[in-house]
Amino acid sequence: MPKDSAALRLDAQYAFLMEADRLKTVERANQLMDRSRFENSAEHSWHACLLALLCAPLAGSDVDIDRVLEMLILHDIVEVDAGDHPIHILYDTDQIVAREQAAADRIYGLLPDDLRTRFRATWEEFEAMDSPTARFAKAVDYLAPALQSIGAPEQIDEERDIVGGNLRRGRAVKAKGILPELFEFTRAAFEGEDTDPTLARRFAFWCEADKLKSVYRATPIADGSRKENTGEHSWHIMLYALTLADHAEAGVDIALALKMLLLHDIVEVDAGDTPIHGAVTPEALKAQEEAEIKAADRLFGLLPEDQGAMFRAIWEEFEAAETPTAVYAKSIDRTQPVLHNLSDDGGSWRTYDVKLHQLDARVGVKIARGCPKLWPYIRSQCEPWFVSRNAL
Repeated sequence: MPKDSAALRLDAQYAFLMEADRLKTVERANQLMDRSRFENSAEHSWHACLLALLCAPLAGSDVDIDRVLEMLILHDIVEVDAGDHPIHILYDTDQIVAREQAAADRIYGLLPDDLRTRFRATWEEFEAMDSPTARFAKAVDYLAPALQSIGAPEQIDEERDIVGGNLRRGRAVKAKGILPELFEFTRAAFEGEDTDPTLARRFAFWCEADKLKSVYRATPIADGSRKENTGEHSWHIMLYALTLADHAEAGVDIALALKMLLLHDIVEVDAGDTPIHGAVTPEALKAQEEAEIKAADRLFGLLPEDQGAMFRAIWEEFEAAETPTAVYAKSIDRTQPVLHNLSDDGGSWRTYDVKLHQLDARVGVKIARGCPKLWPYIRSQCEPWFVSRNAL
């Protein structure tokens, strides 16, 4: 039976989202702050979004922070094909531009026409830096690697040479005229000088958030090569929320949903991840809830009082899942792992011996609550896997 237009649209949206998953395997020159490994471009994109939201009070009235977040969600997707280009290595700039344009043609070309046009235009505006919003987003992207290096307890001489050169004569200098407060903070922190105390509190929170990149989930990345970490997961579901926004019900604020998904798993820095298909008792769930509240107290308490209260309120609205926006964000959070498991021949379904009726109850109900037309499509994709294993 031929697919209808709605199913064909979802095929295209999911093709893009699954292709974007490959950004989790693109390695950058930056290391995580704990020096355990090199960072990938997906978790960098999430961390850059967080830095942008933290720096929102520094933005001028002509900067649209909601659009800044969209730019930073999308900005590195071309690296799936074009790769990352560390600032301390010389490259043929024209060749890089050509490769990234070709990557944009192919990857954004997977989308339905309206989304392809919109996402491509957002990425091009970011690259051109031809608006105050794009310049703000670029400044954040320029300074994030330096701040990540500065935030590492263990300093490496070679890396400090690269960061120092970048702050004196590299592309980070461009941020000086766009985000002067953040540039000066970065320079002073690098030099070991006194820094602005308000920015220091934001930076402390941002550094703690880096630990989310070392919290691993039960779900694999799409190629099955390893488990997904919560930092890159948070980026990916922000991309899901943006790409599947046409499935949001009336009253949903997509910009707020993106902020919810940016912050929703921050508490896992302290509390860890709880697999949805794990054997979790009511007592364990209560203990996890208490651990997350304690984590929220500590982590959001690192921030300036007004910003900590704002971030905490966004997180609590998501957790309560009572508003249309929070219900949508919760649905998206449940949506992403399903086709990841399917692409890995079951993934965590095999680990926890999940049956189709359990998937319906644990995942399907929550997706259908916020995106009622989305669950039938997703279920139709994964049902044959369960049928073939007599796991109904």
